[in-house]
Amino acid sequence: MSERERDDHTGTETTGHEWDGIKELDTPLPRWWLWVFYGSIAWAVVYWILMPAWPGISGYTRGVLGRSDRAAVVQELGALAHHRQAGEARLRTASLQQIEADPELQAYAMQVGQSVFGDNCATCHGAGGAGAKGYPNLRDDVWLWGGTLDEIRHTIQVGVRSGHPGARGETVMPAFGRDQMLGARQVDDLTEYVVALSGRKADAAAAARARQTFADQCAACHGPAGAGDVARGIPNLTDAEWLYGSDRAAIRDQIWNGRNGVMPTWEARFSPETIKALAVYVHANAGGEAEPAAPAAAAPEESAAGAAR
Repeated sequence: MSERERDDHTGTETTGHEWDGIKELDTPLPRWWLWVFYGSIAWAVVYWILMPAWPGISGYTRGVLGRSDRAAVVQELGALAHHRQAGEARLRTASLQQIEADPELQAYAMQVGQSVFGDNCATCHGAGGAGAKGYPNLRDDVWLWGGTLDEIRHTIQVGVRSGHPGARGETVMPAFGRDQMLGARQVDDLTEYVVALSGRKADAAAAARARQTFADQCAACHGPAGAGDVARGIPNLTDAEWLYGSDRAAIRDQIWNGRNGVMPTWEARFSPETIKALAVYVHANAGGEAEPAAPAAAAPEESAAGAAR
């Protein structure tokens, strides 16, 4: 067997491979790297023996230790439920107002509410509840259907246009343009009228032409002055808060297409205690709309009020 060629500069044997005059050196791998590589192989074999590893036709190898991630999660959830039992028991018997009046209980409710909000509500309302176009801001003091503790709790429970029998949103915004209730020129004029209602500069002639249109088509819900109706979830058109945008294009699109948001009902997914905690969290983050001077005597669960923005 002939000896392999050696590189003149390093004295290292070559592999015999050559590309464009460049010869590959047969340089040994570092000893530390080899030990790490062999150790990884040994660790993999040990892991296959001890832990679940290989899939089969009707199952998988269980491993000597018999560990199950599913069983571990069930155990951890059980431990968490046990840990929360005392707090949930207090939430169950306390009214929303009592929860906020008790610093310790409120702190517990805030922790639970923050966790639930992050997992279920932040997708639409944002991590901090600031909302986005079409998704209400939960950190200001502008509310549809009211922003008291009981009203917020009720809206979380039944949702908005969710299909729940008690859902908020029995009134809907008509699609005046899409459904040919108004012509394009009328929608343009009505847009200017709504812009004027919010105290901004608008086309006076167009707004004047739309005055009667607003009285005929919009005043029944929004009121003659456009101030809305919190009890029915009708937006106030005279302030600076807009759900779908405040520029003319956004206002015109809303008049033309009549967009109506949907919020799911959480009654079937969350326990009453969790809904209470979530209501407390939302209410506190928004600064908290003042409670009525003479609150109803009914328990929170029996309240017919609802909250949503």
